[in-house]
Amino acid sequence: MKSHLSLKRKVAKISEIPEDVALGIPLITVLGSIEIDIENYGGIIEYTDSLIRIRTRVGQIIIKGKALHIENYTSDEMKIHGIINSIEFNH
Repeated sequence: MKSHLSLKRKVAKISEIPEDVALGIPLITVLGSIEIDIENYGGIIEYTDSLIRIRTRVGQIIIKGKALHIENYTSDEMKIHGIINSIEFNH
């Protein structure tokens, strides 16, 4: 699988396609400890005010905190607000 990923990275670089798009990996933007924007996600696995687990093509993103809420989302992008204590990646 590693060589398959390496090949996709090379193709993305040559064709100037953004790597996150070519590989289908999530793009995460963090604004301090109050907001997270996630692009290229697959679905919501678990959603409480202290834990949000999100499925992606490469595993899960686990967000822990307080007063967490999904402010808005589309089929490929979401914005999470609250007091963010940690962001974990589970491959």
